[in-house]
Amino acid sequence: MDTQYANTQYANTQYVIRNRLIPRIEYVLLAVVLALVLIGLMMIFSVTFPLRLQLGKPDPWRDFVNQAMYAALGLAAMGVCARLNYRIWQRLAIPLMVVALVLLIAVLFAPPINNSRRWLFGGSVQPAEFAKFAMIVYMAAWLSSKGEKLRHITYGLLPFAIIVGSVCGLIIIEPNFSTAVLIALCALAMFFIAGADLVQLLLLGIIGSGVAAIVVVNTPYQLKRFMIFLKPLEEGTYQVMQALMALGSGGLLGNGLGKGYAKFGFVPTPQNDFIFALLGEELGLVGTWFVLGLFLLLVYCGFTIAAQTRDSFGQILATGLTFWLFFQAFVNIGVVTGTLPPTGIPLPFISAGGSALVIALIAVGVLISIARANSSEGTYATFDFGWRHRGTRVPRADRRQGVARARG
Repeated sequence: MDTQYANTQYANTQYVIRNRLIPRIEYVLLAVVLALVLIGLMMIFSVTFPLRLQLGKPDPWRDFVNQAMYAALGLAAMGVCARLNYRIWQRLAIPLMVVALVLLIAVLFAPPINNSRRWLFGGSVQPAEFAKFAMIVYMAAWLSSKGEKLRHITYGLLPFAIIVGSVCGLIIIEPNFSTAVLIALCALAMFFIAGADLVQLLLLGIIGSGVAAIVVVNTPYQLKRFMIFLKPLEEGTYQVMQALMALGSGGLLGNGLGKGYAKFGFVPTPQNDFIFALLGEELGLVGTWFVLGLFLLLVYCGFTIAAQTRDSFGQILATGLTFWLFFQAFVNIGVVTGTLPPTGIPLPFISAGGSALVIALIAVGVLISIARANSSEGTYATFDFGWRHRGTRVPRADRRQGVARARG
């Protein structure tokens, strides 16, 4: 009797700690994303307002107001997606993929902007950003439907390569090589998490690396970017070198918000891909560490949500969305710090760009929806990478709950 009473008290204590004292994971994720969006708006205002004033352009608030409008739209979309049952995306996977393919084909016939065809409707919509989300949703639905068949070439490796290759091929033609690589990496990570054989991953890695090398060698501007990375001190590294100088000049605490100098013609289009360098200049090492900490906390929240999810679709979807945001932040910061070749990938939630911001916030809304479903279903699982029994590497919360009931 005493043992039963002690167990009951312990269970009640754990419930209080889990549900009252420790914030629910979706609230932590929401706070992290809101902080990143606010930092992004603050930096875009700090970078663009004085620059537009110096150049004598009308309406110096324009860039900030545009980004704020996209942020409001994205936050509204995030709220709607957070309220939806995430399983609806499984039914929408094929329509989303069809729309993404249509947009990727349509953009190839659009007028070029800066020698590339990446935007529709006068530069307001970037189909490749929508393709990231559509691809992750579709791959989550497709992978979760295959189960153990993924280890067969005809059911796993071959169709996976065709699907990913088709989407990435259309994006490379734009050309947008960096986004194609990002989508391929996310898909490969999801393939692994879903239970793909390591031999399949090795083959895909070899084939993907070979295709990437062929594209780089036969694309002059990509080859130039790669050579800049290999020889950073030679001519042609202006933007990267200025970004590193901006980062270094910030010191520990930075020069102060709005007091940076790199935005005045030293770092081209500083509000876009190299905004992290301006953040380091104005907010210093402490500011960059704070932003890095927020991204790491976002990744922790995403993987925790995936680990607590009951069904394989939700698990793979949450994992894919988290990998996407992580890879994109990692690549952007790697470029700014000179550790990766230059790309055109923006920093999530912070760089200027309406399509990228709205789609990223929608992804967060889906993650919050998955977390809310976990809380309502009382699911608390951990990752099981399945090495011993060669099973899938996603959590099996329902299996653990069944074991717990059997033991009880």
